[in-house]
Amino acid sequence: MDLAIAGNSHTRSPATPTPDMDRKIWAKLPVELLERILCLLPLKTFLSLRSTCKYFRSLIFSPLFISKHTNSLSSSSICSFLLLSHPQSTNYLLYDTVLNTWRSFGLPLSRFLSFTPLLSTATCLLCFSAVPDSSNSAFLIYNLLSRSSRTVKFPEFPFAFELPTLIAYRNGYKLFCLSSGSSSSNSYAYVYDSRSRNWTRYDGIQRTLGDSYHQQGEFYNGSLYFATREPFSIVNFDLRTGNWKILDVDLPEDLTFVRLTAGGDGENGGKLFMFGGIGRNGISRSMKIWELNEKERKWEEIESVPEMMCRKFGSVCYHNYEHIYCFWHQGMICVCCYTWPEVLYYRVGRRTWHWLPQCPSLPHKWSCGFKWFSFVPDLCAFV
Repeated sequence: MDLAIAGNSHTRSPATPTPDMDRKIWAKLPVELLERILCLLPLKTFLSLRSTCKYFRSLIFSPLFISKHTNSLSSSSICSFLLLSHPQSTNYLLYDTVLNTWRSFGLPLSRFLSFTPLLSTATCLLCFSAVPDSSNSAFLIYNLLSRSSRTVKFPEFPFAFELPTLIAYRNGYKLFCLSSGSSSSNSYAYVYDSRSRNWTRYDGIQRTLGDSYHQQGEFYNGSLYFATREPFSIVNFDLRTGNWKILDVDLPEDLTFVRLTAGGDGENGGKLFMFGGIGRNGISRSMKIWELNEKERKWEEIESVPEMMCRKFGSVCYHNYEHIYCFWHQGMICVCCYTWPEVLYYRVGRRTWHWLPQCPSLPHKWSCGFKWFSFVPDLCAFV
């Protein structure tokens, strides 16, 4: 069959204006369809529309918008939050670390999850402690963006767990817990793997890990790292083999407390940092950050907390360092206190210290129980 191609011999008529779309048609569009249309706009154009109305501003936090634009951003997310929980509240307060402001909306959680303690987070995965209607014998792993969840039964019952730590991968996650088991004389490490949907039990470690139950294990280079009580040392648990090992690197002298955090580029964490106090007789005269240099097998000091900030932080925790914990969030080392509603954070790239502003809607009667988490939207995290 021959294909006939007709030439363009017509004369172009004068341009006629395109009639505006009837506003009633826009008003009748389903919310899901309107959201999908708006999310097709270029990111720069979309951001310029945020000041148009509250609805456009809220769309930037929708799962559809996040899934479209975060996949094209390799090193940073368009949205990231710090979550603040408190036992006297059923809502989580959110601080937007991209726009540097407190958000007025809450997490879209079901009613029973609002009353369930949040234990750990990893990207957009949330780990809650006890699931209702399960005899309090299960964890719940919840993906806030996809609104999907999975119940993870305890490996044994009763299960007195400690240091629950959630680790997210591109194709799943792992959940670590330390438990004394059914016999108080034995300590075990339990690891749940979402890919096999099974728990594996390993031998525990005889030394007491950390002096703060608020601090989790820090994932670095395929292992979870913990600081022990005095005499201080750093131990790691290999998630692949289940072996424990003491890190053969000397710690700085005159430490009063030690906290670990890991962050940076790559799935394995990038760098391992240590935050701690220096002083005598259990009183910190200064607080510093060190970075692990594995090649030279030493901790290198990278920054000290400014004197006035150090004094304030020491006073708000009353030098009771078991209330201190820290974590990594989008290039920041966040240092928190269980008894104080503010966060002291260090921007690693800029080498600057800052205080996170206190939430204006925070009730003054809240004096203890402040627990912070990192939340970074990522639809690649599966439950």
